[in-house]
Amino acid sequence: MAEEIDKNAQPEDLPFLGIPRPEEAGTHPTSTSNMPPMKNAPEELKEMAAKAADPSSATARKATPPAQVRMAKPLAKQDDDPGTWEFGRRNFLRAAGWMSFFGFISVASIGALRMMFPRTLYEPPKVFKAGVPKEYNPNTVSEKYKDTERVWICRDEEKIFALVAICTHLGCTPRWLASEGKFKCPCHGSGFTPEGINFEGPAPRPLERAKITLTETGELLVDKGTTFRYENGDWDKPDSFLKV
Repeated sequence: MAEEIDKNAQPEDLPFLGIPRPEEAGTHPTSTSNMPPMKNAPEELKEMAAKAADPSSATARKATPPAQVRMAKPLAKQDDDPGTWEFGRRNFLRAAGWMSFFGFISVASIGALRMMFPRTLYEPPKVFKAGVPKEYNPNTVSEKYKDTERVWICRDEEKIFALVAICTHLGCTPRWLASEGKFKCPCHGSGFTPEGINFEGPAPRPLERAKITLTETGELLVDKGTTFRYENGDWDKPDSFLKV
């Protein structure tokens, strides 16, 4: 049976308390001079003990840390460390994938928004009704639709035709001079006969005719979208004039 410990024994009589504590060995910063000194104590501990005993001593001043603390040098970069700003093949492929994804989303969004605004040209219609043939007297030129449609309704002894009021030189609007019996361009002096043939000025070719037909109700229907040129022999085509 193990030996029992005497409860009335003093601490110094206990064998397992014979090991000195750190405070008794002088290793604790708060060690005082009344504590047993440490055998072969390091110089740092001696300086700290001297500072605690007499702060004004030379040894204490030596133990005072400097005001400016030296910063530790950064570790050398390893050869296999890619670093923060290294852009390798994997990063490039990842960035390319994200750019492609966002590019597709952007193009799809723009296309969806573009579908809300159809490409429609809101132009005035090129087909209009010009009344009935009996409203036009033979050998006359009507300027009724010159300002609104840029078309003259002309009639001679045999036919009615529609001349486009656009000069073939630079696109100005000629004037009908009834006293002189000709069309005269005010821009550069080009002249045209009542049939639309150019005979003076810089105009390179005759005026153009617009398509003219009769509706089921007997009205004149002029289509400016279809024109006929004299130099191409189009004035002999049926829709270039209307017999009366």
